[in-house]
Amino acid sequence: MRFPESTKRLINNVSPDELAKGWEILSSQEMDNAVRDCLELRIRYNLSDWAYFLMLNEISGKYCDDINSATLLAAYLYSQSGYQMRLANDNGRLCILFGSRHRIYNHPYFVMDGVNFYPYGEVSEKLSICNGAMKGETPMSLLITGEQMLGSRMSESRVIRSERYPDMYVNSQVYNELIDFYNTFPTSELDGNFMTRWAMYANTPLSQKTRDILYPGLKKSIEGLSVEMAANKLLNWVQTGFVYEYDDKVWGHDRAFFAEETLYYPYCDCEDRSILYSRLVRDLLGLDVALIYYPGHLATAVCFDGEVRGDAMIINGKRFIVCDPTYMGAPIGAQMPDLEYDKAQAIVLNK
Repeated sequence: MRFPESTKRLINNVSPDELAKGWEILSSQEMDNAVRDCLELRIRYNLSDWAYFLMLNEISGKYCDDINSATLLAAYLYSQSGYQMRLANDNGRLCILFGSRHRIYNHPYFVMDGVNFYPYGEVSEKLSICNGAMKGETPMSLLITGEQMLGSRMSESRVIRSERYPDMYVNSQVYNELIDFYNTFPTSELDGNFMTRWAMYANTPLSQKTRDILYPGLKKSIEGLSVEMAANKLLNWVQTGFVYEYDDKVWGHDRAFFAEETLYYPYCDCEDRSILYSRLVRDLLGLDVALIYYPGHLATAVCFDGEVRGDAMIINGKRFIVCDPTYMGAPIGAQMPDLEYDKAQAIVLNK
């Protein structure tokens, strides 16, 4: 990273005059190369907005001599990369707030010009915030649309097998660095639709390395089968290959998993299984999949090309067959009993 030596200590305190002086130092032409280096890294490693934001804070923290200078440097790099941010004084400590197009759960925020700004790290209830905006600034998106190149350390190999189909057992491995990154990921929703929360997890692709390890065995076990039978085998593999446990017992709070996390952690629940199964059906069978939320439960539904019997939901004029990865031993088309069917909501996932 081509940082000028002058950026190691930018400010001595967080007074307006000191911040203005520090920002003026950062606004020199010498910083142009540093901004270019950051943007090049984002492209090289295909970083999502959240990963890029974390990277800037990590780099700044390691380079600067004090925490307030590091925050100012990260804020400058972030804003010059085109993102929406604000600076705030929290009792003598500088903090950065990022604008987000998502509503982030269980996280305090401040509304400015109709945008939610979320502080990075712990802050007090009252901040002195500078609401100066940058021309063309854009809020952060928490969508992950492609594979991020975050590391190369693979987890230990894990064998996952179906109870009903003895030939269906495969090895699974995921990137440890990806698991670490997902541990930092804020849970959120888009446009006030809580269903988008799970859709964001489900629409995130598996890494190519994990697919290369996992998919050959799964493809072999469904080779030559009808699509309906293949979907049944994949369903039983998810139903019986993983140990069910409630989030409150494992994590102390509700937590949804990305598909890789379900492949990594020893326990999972209904939303985690549904997210993983939806990924498998789209990747291996090429079918449209929807997540279905019943109050207190999440399942999936698959749009088959031919006529398939069973419980179904009409979504956008198409018939989606219920496939519940938590209904142990149930085939496709079997809806778990005692659910509030009349309150079910659905969201169709990206292919």
